[in-house]
Amino acid sequence: MSHIAHIELDDANLPPPTPEIEQERRVAMFDLMEHNSFVLPQRDDRIVPSGPYNVGLSIREKRLVFDVVTEAHEKAAEFHLSLSPFRQVVKDYFQICKSYFEAVKNLPPSQIETIDMARRGIHNEGARVLQERLEGKVTIDDDTARRLFTLVCVLHFGG
Repeated sequence: MSHIAHIELDDANLPPPTPEIEQERRVAMFDLMEHNSFVLPQRDDRIVPSGPYNVGLSIREKRLVFDVVTEAHEKAAEFHLSLSPFRQVVKDYFQICKSYFEAVKNLPPSQIETIDMARRGIHNEGARVLQERLEGKVTIDDDTARRLFTLVCVLHFGG
């Protein structure tokens, strides 16, 4: 199965992340490397290099950029996605995460669980938007979409 063997975030021009954002990033990257599905479809009559792939993820000129190369550093694909469809869900996700991190410090488990369920729902919505935006470019499973959405949020944090 095709998959991501390595992912790199271009966050050089972003402000330093908060400890919570850095933790989200570490967990998403670890989970992504443990298991993911990333399949480039056949397009036109061009041969698609087979995976595994190394993926660079960045924001350039207000666009989300996926730079995909093979492990042998052969260019496999590059996608540029508008950030507009992500703006609201990323904003909502950061708001609910902030509430969650505050709740963990002060609230009883039942209230934390309620906020966490809302956080997961917004996260799933972001993953769905990402899958829709990538349709026809790459096929990813739900777990891969969730982890990639987390990394999109990390990049959005500074942008």
